[in-house]
Amino acid sequence: MTLQWTAVALFLYVEIGVLLILCLPFISATRWQCIFQLRIWNKMARFWNKFFLAMIIILIVLFLDALREVRKYSGAGNSKDANLHPNMFDHLHMKLFRAQRNLYISGFTLFLWLVLRRVITLINQLAMESGTTASLQTKAECANQTAKKYMEDNELLKQTLMDGKGDKATAEGNELLRSEMEKLRGELKGSEEALEKSQSEMEAMKKQSDGLTKEYDRLLKEHQNLQESGDKKDD
Repeated sequence: MTLQWTAVALFLYVEIGVLLILCLPFISATRWQCIFQLRIWNKMARFWNKFFLAMIIILIVLFLDALREVRKYSGAGNSKDANLHPNMFDHLHMKLFRAQRNLYISGFTLFLWLVLRRVITLINQLAMESGTTASLQTKAECANQTAKKYMEDNELLKQTLMDGKGDKATAEGNELLRSEMEKLRGELKGSEEALEKSQSEMEAMKKQSDGLTKEYDRLLKEHQNLQESGDKKDD
């Protein structure tokens, strides 16, 4: 195996190891996000996209080169020279085997490189969603507690208003009774004044009647006197 394919094979093994570590169930996405947010990764983040694209280009070139080698040695195995020279036939099959091996290595390396990028992205998204869910759950619990507190305060305020309304109704009733009493007192006072006025008028009418009776008696006496005096003159 040449140096370049040895490097690609080592890179493939590293990818497999990293993916296995990322898939460990006892390491949460939040923990991975904390690891990804270290300063060393923040410094490398500016070069990450360039390195990712460069590795894709290199792996695609190696994959195409391995594919070319496979097609080259696949057709050469059926030639007449290969049939006439058995050692050449074995050499061509060895070349074909190496080309196929390199094709599989470069293909799986390219595939796992894309998968690794996707897994890291999904882990970050999952950590963000977990943080958002935890934040929303905390806010929901706080809102629930606040709602319960407001409901309790509302019930207490309602009870206080009911008690205050009862006191207000009692005060209004007492005020109404007091106004009715004042009204009745006014009417009673007016009735007493009317009665006194009636009594005074009755006394005045009684005095006037007595005066008229006396005047009538006087006039009657004068009339009798006048008759008596007239009778005496006739005699």
